[in-house]
Amino acid sequence: MFGCEWDNETGKVNGFNEYGYDGEDFIEFDLRTETWVAPTPQAFITKHKWDNDRAGISKIKNYLTQECPDQLKKFLNYRRSSLLRTDRPSVSLLQKTPSSNKTPSSPVSCHATGFYPDRAIMFWRKDGEELHEDVDQGEILPNHDGTFQMRRITARNLNCKSVNGSKELKLCCFDFSSSSGVLHWCCHRRSCCCCCCCCCCPAHLQVGT
Repeated sequence: MFGCEWDNETGKVNGFNEYGYDGEDFIEFDLRTETWVAPTPQAFITKHKWDNDRAGISKIKNYLTQECPDQLKKFLNYRRSSLLRTDRPSVSLLQKTPSSNKTPSSPVSCHATGFYPDRAIMFWRKDGEELHEDVDQGEILPNHDGTFQMRRITARNLNCKSVNGSKELKLCCFDFSSSSGVLHWCCHRRSCCCCCCCCCCPAHLQVGT
Protein backbone atom coordinates (compact mmCIF):
# COMPACT_ATOMS: atom_id res chain seq x y z
CA MET A 1 0.00 0.00 0.00
CA PHE A 2 1.36 3.42 -0.92
CA GLY A 3 0.06 6.94 -1.14
CA CYS A 4 0.19 10.37 0.45
CA GLU A 5 -1.69 12.74 2.71
CA TRP A 6 -1.95 16.48 2.26
CA ASP A 7 -3.37 18.98 4.73
CA ASN A 8 -4.71 21.86 2.65
CA GLU A 9 -4.67 24.18 5.67
CA THR A 10 -1.05 23.74 6.75
CA GLY A 11 0.39 22.42 3.46
CA LYS A 12 1.95 19.51 5.33
CA VAL A 13 2.62 16.41 3.22
CA ASN A 14 3.10 12.87 4.48
CA GLY A 15 3.80 9.82 2.33
CA PHE A 16 3.63 6.11 3.06
CA ASN A 17 4.83 2.95 1.31
CA GLU A 18 4.05 -0.29 3.12
CA TYR A 19 4.13 -3.99 2.32
CA GLY A 20 2.45 -6.88 4.07
CA TYR A 21 2.52 -10.65 3.88
CA ASP A 22 -0.14 -13.14 4.98
CA GLY A 23 -2.12 -10.42 6.74
CA GLU A 24 0.85 -9.07 8.71
CA ASP A 25 3.07 -6.00 8.27
CA PHE A 26 6.29 -6.96 6.48
CA ILE A 27 8.25 -3.80 5.67
CA GLU A 28 7.57 -0.06 5.36
CA PHE A 29 9.40 3.04 4.19
CA ASP A 30 10.29 5.78 6.68
CA LEU A 31 10.16 9.01 4.70
CA ARG A 32 11.83 11.02 7.47
CA THR A 33 14.97 8.85 7.67
CA GLU A 34 14.75 7.60 4.06
CA THR A 35 15.24 4.02 5.22
CA TRP A 36 13.16 0.87 5.32
CA VAL A 37 11.75 -0.40 8.63
CA ALA A 38 11.50 -4.15 9.19
CA PRO A 39 9.10 -5.06 12.03
CA THR A 40 9.93 -8.78 11.72
CA PRO A 41 13.26 -10.66 11.38
CA GLN A 42 12.05 -12.19 8.11
CA ALA A 43 12.26 -8.74 6.47
CA PHE A 44 15.87 -7.96 7.50
CA ILE A 45 17.38 -9.24 4.25
CA THR A 46 14.91 -7.21 2.17
CA LYS A 47 15.55 -4.12 4.31
CA HIS A 48 19.32 -4.36 3.84
CA LYS A 49 18.95 -4.77 0.08
CA TRP A 50 16.48 -1.91 -0.35
CA ASP A 51 18.40 0.44 1.96
CA ASN A 52 21.41 0.11 -0.34
CA ASP A 53 19.33 0.95 -3.41
CA ARG A 54 19.74 4.72 -3.18
CA ALA A 55 18.34 5.28 -6.68
CA GLY A 56 15.18 3.40 -5.75
CA ILE A 57 14.84 5.36 -2.50
CA SER A 58 15.23 8.63 -4.43
CA LYS A 59 12.39 7.63 -6.77
CA ILE A 60 10.14 6.67 -3.85
CA LYS A 61 10.86 9.94 -2.06
CA ASN A 62 10.15 11.97 -5.19
CA TYR A 63 6.84 10.20 -5.72
CA LEU A 64 5.68 10.53 -2.11
CA THR A 65 6.68 14.19 -1.71
CA GLN A 66 6.15 15.57 -5.24
CA GLU A 67 4.18 13.45 -7.71
CA CYS A 68 1.56 12.08 -5.32
CA PRO A 69 0.71 15.47 -3.69
CA ASP A 70 0.55 17.09 -7.14
CA GLN A 71 -1.92 14.43 -8.29
CA LEU A 72 -3.94 14.87 -5.12
CA LYS A 73 -4.18 18.64 -5.67
CA LYS A 74 -5.31 18.08 -9.26
CA PHE A 75 -7.99 15.64 -8.12
CA LEU A 76 -9.10 18.17 -5.51
CA ASN A 77 -9.45 20.88 -8.15
CA TYR A 78 -11.49 18.53 -10.32
CA ARG A 79 -13.76 17.72 -7.40
CA ARG A 80 -13.78 21.12 -5.70
CA SER A 81 -17.23 22.09 -6.93
CA SER A 82 -18.61 18.82 -5.58
CA LEU A 83 -16.67 18.89 -2.30
CA LEU A 84 -17.72 22.47 -1.52
CA ARG A 85 -21.26 22.05 -2.81
CA THR A 86 -24.00 22.90 -0.32
CA ASP A 87 -27.62 22.43 -1.37
CA ARG A 88 -30.30 23.88 0.87
CA PRO A 89 -32.99 21.53 2.15
CA SER A 90 -36.74 21.77 2.30
CA VAL A 91 -37.85 21.14 5.88
CA SER A 92 -41.40 20.35 6.95
CA LEU A 93 -43.45 19.02 9.84
CA LEU A 94 -45.92 16.23 9.08
CA GLN A 95 -48.83 15.03 11.21
CA LYS A 96 -52.11 13.35 10.32
CA THR A 97 -55.24 15.29 11.20
CA PRO A 98 -57.33 13.37 13.77
CA SER A 99 -60.81 12.35 12.65
CA SER A 100 -62.36 13.80 15.82
CA ASN A 101 -61.43 15.59 19.01
CA LYS A 102 -61.54 12.26 20.84
CA THR A 103 -59.01 10.66 18.51
CA PRO A 104 -55.48 10.51 20.00
CA SER A 105 -52.88 12.64 18.29
CA SER A 106 -50.90 10.78 15.64
CA PRO A 107 -47.07 10.69 15.61
CA VAL A 108 -45.32 13.81 14.33
CA SER A 109 -42.55 13.72 11.74
CA CYS A 110 -39.93 16.25 10.73
CA HIS A 111 -38.66 15.72 7.20
CA ALA A 112 -35.70 17.37 5.44
CA THR A 113 -34.98 16.73 1.77
CA GLY A 114 -32.84 18.12 -1.05
CA PHE A 115 -29.73 18.75 1.06
CA TYR A 116 -26.08 18.05 0.20
CA PRO A 117 -23.72 16.68 1.49
CA ASP A 118 -25.13 13.77 3.47
CA ARG A 119 -23.65 14.48 6.92
CA ALA A 120 -26.58 15.58 9.05
CA ILE A 121 -28.06 15.29 12.53
CA MET A 122 -31.73 15.75 13.35
CA PHE A 123 -33.33 15.99 16.77
CA TRP A 124 -36.56 17.11 18.44
CA ARG A 125 -36.74 20.00 20.88
CA LYS A 126 -39.62 21.07 23.11
CA ASP A 127 -39.62 24.08 25.45
CA GLY A 128 -35.89 24.49 24.86
CA GLU A 129 -35.05 20.88 25.78
CA GLU A 130 -33.89 18.13 23.43
CA LEU A 131 -36.09 15.04 23.33
CA HIS A 132 -34.53 11.60 22.92
CA GLU A 133 -37.06 9.24 24.51
CA ASP A 134 -39.80 7.67 22.37
CA VAL A 135 -38.19 9.01 19.20
CA ASP A 136 -37.69 6.88 16.08
CA GLN A 137 -34.80 8.18 13.98
CA GLY A 138 -34.60 7.14 10.34
CA GLU A 139 -31.50 6.94 8.17
CA ILE A 140 -30.27 9.40 5.55
CA LEU A 141 -31.35 8.28 2.07
CA PRO A 142 -30.29 9.43 -1.41
CA ASN A 143 -32.59 11.27 -3.80
CA HIS A 144 -32.64 10.68 -7.56
CA ASP A 145 -30.91 14.03 -8.23
CA GLY A 146 -27.84 13.36 -6.09
CA THR A 147 -29.13 15.19 -3.01
CA PHE A 148 -30.23 13.52 0.20
CA GLN A 149 -33.22 13.28 2.47
CA MET A 150 -33.41 12.54 6.14
CA ARG A 151 -36.13 10.03 6.71
CA ARG A 152 -38.77 11.18 9.12
CA ILE A 153 -37.93 11.36 12.79
CA THR A 154 -41.13 10.66 14.69
CA ALA A 155 -41.82 11.81 18.24
CA ARG A 156 -44.54 9.42 19.33
CA ASN A 157 -45.80 11.36 22.35
CA LEU A 158 -45.27 14.87 21.04
CA ASN A 159 -48.36 16.94 20.29
CA CYS A 160 -47.60 19.66 17.73
CA LYS A 161 -51.06 21.19 17.53
CA SER A 162 -51.30 24.96 17.71
CA VAL A 163 -52.29 26.14 21.16
CA ASN A 164 -54.38 29.31 21.39
CA GLY A 165 -52.73 31.92 23.55
CA SER A 166 -49.37 30.16 23.59
CA LYS A 167 -46.54 32.64 23.94
CA GLU A 168 -43.82 30.27 22.76
CA LEU A 169 -43.35 29.72 19.03
CA LYS A 170 -41.28 26.61 18.32
CA LEU A 171 -39.51 25.63 15.12
CA CYS A 172 -38.53 22.68 12.96
CA CYS A 173 -34.97 23.70 12.04
CA PHE A 174 -32.16 22.54 9.77
CA ASP A 175 -28.72 24.01 10.56
CA PHE A 176 -26.08 23.50 7.88
CA SER A 177 -22.39 24.24 8.59
CA SER A 178 -20.25 24.82 5.51
CA SER A 179 -17.13 26.70 4.49
CA SER A 180 -19.27 29.81 4.05
CA GLY A 181 -20.72 29.71 7.57
CA VAL A 182 -23.83 28.39 9.27
CA LEU A 183 -27.07 28.50 7.31
CA HIS A 184 -30.43 28.09 9.03
CA TRP A 185 -33.87 26.94 7.85
CA CYS A 186 -37.03 26.79 9.95
CA CYS A 187 -40.56 25.46 9.68
CA HIS A 188 -42.93 27.21 12.11
CA ARG A 189 -45.26 25.29 14.43
CA ARG A 190 -46.35 25.81 18.02
CA SER A 191 -45.25 23.84 21.12
CA CYS A 192 -42.55 21.72 19.45
CA CYS A 193 -39.62 21.81 17.07
CA CYS A 194 -37.27 19.58 15.16
CA CYS A 195 -33.65 20.53 14.46
CA CYS A 196 -31.13 19.19 11.95
CA CYS A 197 -27.41 19.85 11.66
CA CYS A 198 -25.31 19.13 8.58
CA CYS A 199 -21.56 19.66 8.26
CA CYS A 200 -19.22 19.93 5.27
CA CYS A 201 -15.72 21.17 6.20
CA PRO A 202 -13.10 19.10 4.30
CA ALA A 203 -9.63 19.95 5.65
CA HIS A 204 -7.61 16.74 5.44
CA LEU A 205 -7.45 14.74 2.22
CA GLN A 206 -5.71 11.50 1.31
CA VAL A 207 -4.95 9.51 -1.80
CA GLY A 208 -3.33 6.10 -1.99
CA THR A 209 -3.40 2.53 -3.19
